[in-house]
Amino acid sequence: MTADAGRLILVRHGETVGNSRIRYYGRTDLALAASGRAQMAAARAALLARFNLARFDRVFSSPLERARESARIVAGGGPSIIAVPEFAEVDFGDFEGLTAEEIARRFPAEFARWNRDRLAEDYIYPNGENRRAFRLRVERGLDRIGSALAEGTSLIVAHRGVIRVISDRLTGVRPEIALGSIQVLRRGNDGGWRAELVDFEAHLAPDG
Repeated sequence: MTADAGRLILVRHGETVGNSRIRYYGRTDLALAASGRAQMAAARAALLARFNLARFDRVFSSPLERARESARIVAGGGPSIIAVPEFAEVDFGDFEGLTAEEIARRFPAEFARWNRDRLAEDYIYPNGENRRAFRLRVERGLDRIGSALAEGTSLIVAHRGVIRVISDRLTGVRPEIALGSIQVLRRGNDGGWRAELVDFEAHLAPDG
């Protein structure tokens, strides 16, 4: 076994037809926009240039179309994509599909509570999902595929919240995770993971 037994590439899906850069889409199943497909092609090119990654040993994604389509582009016709149900984005409830400004206008009291407590374990999106339940759900999915990540190079394409939970669980690092950004984690001989590359965005257009 080498000093780094496994490598995990985490990519956030690209821009969607619903403008995910400014709107909070969780369970809404949106397709990629043309700009999102370009972001994913750029992510694939960046992984090839920086890591010589033309093919992955295994590919996982969220079950939502924006992530599955992104995974197909980044993987470039590699192994079949395995959708992990637990990797769906958090359910934003009443905030679903809205911008921050729209949330503040329509739900001022909830907006204030959200800004104060959004990362608290007991925070619940109004008529949506509990933060702790979301984290535990994602961790269940990670545990289910964990043995497959131990060796070789794996790709997971998912959502900001999902990638943040995975990175935090494995390395203790909580990236910002812009649309189309890349995180690279390495697994060592001791079975522990470390963050090798965090919030890599050099391949993205300035307005992406």
